[in-house]
Amino acid sequence: MVSKHLSTWRPVHWLGLALALLAVFLVWNNVHKSGKPAAGNPANAPVPVSTAAVTQGDVPLYLTGVGTVQPNATVTVKVQVDGKLQQVAFSEGQTVKAGQLLARIDPRALQAQLQQAEAQRARDSATLENARLDLQRYATLLKQNSTTQQTYDTQRAQVGQLEGTVQNDEAAVSYAKVQLSYTTITAPLSGRVGARLVDPGNIVHASDTTGLVVINQIDPISLTFTLPGEKIGAINQAQAASPTPLAVEAIDRISDQVLARGRLTLVNNQIDSSSGTIQLKATFANAGHTLWPGQYVNVHLSLGTRAHALTIPAAAVVRNQNGPYTWVLNPDRRVRMAALKIAQIQDGFALVESGLKPGERVVVDGQYKLKPGARSVEIAAPSTQGAGK
Repeated sequence: MVSKHLSTWRPVHWLGLALALLAVFLVWNNVHKSGKPAAGNPANAPVPVSTAAVTQGDVPLYLTGVGTVQPNATVTVKVQVDGKLQQVAFSEGQTVKAGQLLARIDPRALQAQLQQAEAQRARDSATLENARLDLQRYATLLKQNSTTQQTYDTQRAQVGQLEGTVQNDEAAVSYAKVQLSYTTITAPLSGRVGARLVDPGNIVHASDTTGLVVINQIDPISLTFTLPGEKIGAINQAQAASPTPLAVEAIDRISDQVLARGRLTLVNNQIDSSSGTIQLKATFANAGHTLWPGQYVNVHLSLGTRAHALTIPAAAVVRNQNGPYTWVLNPDRRVRMAALKIAQIQDGFALVESGLKPGERVVVDGQYKLKPGARSVEIAAPSTQGAGK
């Protein structure tokens, strides 16, 4: 049937078939001679990448953490004597100075106790004075052999006993004065008072646990924060190299605005084995009250400055099982892999200890399409280079 069908073709049909085969052969031959891949197979096409230069300069070093603002000191003001709360002399939320009057307790009962102690001291002092005069008379009579030595010794012992009694009375008077002074309650430190815990008219006791009010010292104010325990060596080294306490910045967690700058005042004496962190404390002058107790903030602990340091965008750093590396753009537009030793990554930049030279260009976008020796073509740099691609 096939041969019968072919026998019916006209010469024009055979001519068309020959021309079609010739066209296919010519296209195939041109592609192989030019060495260009067919459409849809860009195996050797340049890879579009964005690059950045390796820069050199002085780089500030710091560690970041999260901390909690705490009062520099906290005092719960309590009464030290029992009595009726006669007066409250502060307003809730008020800023008070050390020594400022806060409250008074009815002093009348303790005033009466003081008067009793003073009266007893006066009576015993008069008795002592009379005994001393008798002792002088007995001394004169003893010289005249008009009295016995035993009588003189007895009187001298009596004087000594009365002197002890008067000293006890002096102590009683001092104690009564101290107790009376407790009826006037003053601020033990400067700070901000909280809510009033007891209203005037109530009977208060020295055994009460709640107290009258809590005072928080917020100028200056403290900030406690934690850092990984493995950073303790760098912290100690920076402290030893700095003539002043290390600088600390408190940063708002939402706006990244620096709220206050202070100084490191404490590195705890042990690492928390359960969390693997070390606790630190910084102190800030807080005249503007930009920091408030209980506030959570980000923390930057300055470790100094590294001079002539090499930096690249953090986005240029790639990692594999052998560690960090980056793609370096050669002058011929081909790329090579360069193993890196990274000291620190901060603010979207990596601090490079080895593996690069100043002025070299590294790939910050398009790395994962590259192979060693691949050709590249530059495109516009990405708008953000703070994170790896």
